[in-house]
Parts: sequence; C-alpha cells; structure tokens
Amino acid sequence: MTVIGVDDTDSRERGMCTTYLAARIAERIAAAGGSIDERLLVRLNPAVERKTRGNAALAIHTDLDADRAAEIARDELEPLAETDDPRTSPGLVVADCDPAEVADAVAEFAADAVREFHELDDALALIDDAGFEAAGWAGGHGRIGALAAVGAHRAFAEWTHELIAYREFERCGTPREVDEASLFAAADDAYPEAWDTVDRVENEAVCVPSAPGPILYGLRGDDPDVLRGMADRIDAEPTERTALFRTNQGTDAHLRDASVDDLADLRDGRAYRVDCVVAGEPETHEGGHVFVPIRATEGGATIDAAAFEPTKRFRDRVRALHQGDELTVCGEVSDGTLKLEKFAVRGLNRTELATPTCPDCETRMSSAGRDQGYRCRDCGTSAPGKVNVEIERDLERGWYEVPPCARRHVAKPLIRGGFDAPTHPER
Repeated sequence: MTVIGVDDTDSRERGMCTTYLAARIAERIAAAGGSIDERLLVRLNPAVERKTRGNAALAIHTDLDADRAAEIARDELEPLAETDDPRTSPGLVVADCDPAEVADAVAEFAADAVREFHELDDALALIDDAGFEAAGWAGGHGRIGALAAVGAHRAFAEWTHELIAYREFERCGTPREVDEASLFAAADDAYPEAWDTVDRVENEAVCVPSAPGPILYGLRGDDPDVLRGMADRIDAEPTERTALFRTNQGTDAHLRDASVDDLADLRDGRAYRVDCVVAGEPETHEGGHVFVPIRATEGGATIDAAAFEPTKRFRDRVRALHQGDELTVCGEVSDGTLKLEKFAVRGLNRTELATPTCPDCETRMSSAGRDQGYRCRDCGTSAPGKVNVEIERDLERGWYEVPPCARRHVAKPLIRGGFDAPTHPER
C-alpha cells in the first residue's frame, strides 16, 4: 500500500483547493491502474497562523507503487499550486506502507497536529526516520500537514464524510450558480444525517463557499449515501467532478480536556473543554462582541470567554448567562481570551441580590444612607441590606452552540449526539 499526503497548495486570494488536487491525483492513479481505498480530508489546528482557510491536509490511500504515485502527485501539484502567493508553501509526503501500519511516532505527530504546533524541522526529521519520500515548494511548510495526513488514519478514531462538487475549472472566480430553493429542500430532508449544509435562521447556504476556488459546494454528514442523494437533488451549474472524503470534521478532535485550578494556565493557540464558573455579568462591546468573565471552579484568575459578532444569535445565549452559573466551555484560547464554540450549562444561579421590598406596602425601599441599610419612606420599616430574590432564566441545563454559519470545520455539531447533557442544536 501507498499513502500520499499533500498540503498547502491553495491561496486566500488566488483560489485553488488542496481537496481538488487530491481528487485529481486520485483520478490519475485510477487511470494508471491503481485502486483508491480512501481519500482523507484532515483538519489540523485551526489556530495555526500559516493556514490558508480551513487548514486541511489531504491523504490518498492506494495500492499503486509508491514511486509511480509520487510521480503522479508531483505532476498534478506543480501546475496547480498557487506558489505565487507568499503564504502558499506546498508539501508532499509519500509513504510506502499500509496506512494502518505507519509508525507510532507518525500517528502521534498527526494527533498532535490538530491540537498543537509543529516545526518543519521536526517533520523533516520524522519523515527521514520513517523512510518516506517528500518534496516541498516555496519553503515546503506543507510537509508538516502532509505528514499529519499520512498518519491520520491511525491518529483519529472518529470520522465523518464530506462530498465535494467541483466547478468547471474555467468558472473559478465567477459567481457560483446554485439554486438555493433546491439546496434548502435537500438539506431539510437529509437532516440530521447531513448537517451544516445551510443556516435556516440566517438564510445562508453554508455549504457554498465564497472564496475564488474550484469548490461548488461541500456536503457534510455521517452517511455517504445520504450525501450522494442530496447532491442529486441540488440544481446547480455543471460540475467537473465530485469526490467523497472521509474526514475528522465535526468531531471536536481539536479539543483537549483540561482540569486546571487556574484558567490563566490555559495556553494560547490551543482549544479546550474546561469546567468553570461565571465570575461576572456579560458585557457587549463595540462591534457587537459579547464577553463574559469566567474562572475555574475552585477559584483562581478570571479570564474572558467571548462570543464574537459572526456567531450571531449565539451571543444571546452568552448574554443570558449570570454570575454564579456553572458551565463547561469549549473553544480556542487567543491572547488570553477563550473564543466560545459551545458551552454546557451545568448549574443555573436562580437568585440575585436586590433592593428589599417593604413587607407592609410592597414598595421598593430606599437607601437609608451609606452602610445603613434600606428604609421604606412611607411605612418606616427597614432592612439591613439587599436580599436574595428569585429570577427567571432564559437558559436551561444542557449544551448550546454557535450556529452553522459560524461553525469551525472540526467543531462537532450538537445534532451528531454523544454529549453528556441535553442539547439545544442550531440549524
């Protein structure tokens, strides 16, 4: 068996897509007499600064001879990679082994690539130790992701699928023609086996990208047959090809469980699942971003958790939080702020301190002066201080998430299940 890993051939401004390159390589291999066992689409750490868009690396599993497979991969990569973009730094790794038998060190490298940061020198040393063939262009930083793609089959236990339809290549850069009525209808019928196809509240076709690349749409879900059925129902411009990928998208593979006494110990550029307590009231800042202070359940420093404007209605969930609420939060830490992707309400504080009410006339008391409590001006009754009163809450126990229009590729939608509390899915 042979495993081909490729990464970093696209550009934010100029387009292209490494999934498109992988689809073409697979077709060339099949034409050369090789069988294609799998196409893997592997999402890596979304905090990596060098990433283009979704930080995806690709792997192809085939029985074609490794030397011939490497030759085909080079022939396809060199004319397609957008190396005129200084951010694009393609890499190719070819392993002459079964994907289930890659070395432990390669599998561990792949698992860490979605949660940590790797240096190119470390990847090159591991490639050399494993005896893999590799090539790089414009610096070849893509060899990091390509090596991770080679080890991904062993690294990840949970997988989903994405079916990608590609435009006729000469159409790249022109407006996409996808009939949204047929897309929304297909999405409704396929849900929940297929998810994050559309955002019904924002009326957005989430699966149709806006970047100037060759993807027409990408359908994500758990059942490949459901995805194929959806594609058959979508009215759109002609497609050049389609390709089905097995992927770690929608699995929360980037999250690490953290048990910390102080949230200040959380590290930038990593994504966590961590228990905490709301330490103050949410505030909406300029631009519509919502911040809420949180601390570890046992105390320690307070940090901000944030729901930024692109998360849309999710911000209302964060605004509904109250000091003393007990949560599990999930998200990436950046500059000391945890960017919320989802959170679970574990316990709700259903009281707050309020000015006391007169027991005789039921009117709100007034301050009797500094440190003198409260007094009813009409009845003369007094109270020593504020009192706890019950409040209505707009939240229930369970998990809340950002909407499909704001979801990261690797983040797990609540509709997929497997969570440890009731869920409130967004669609």
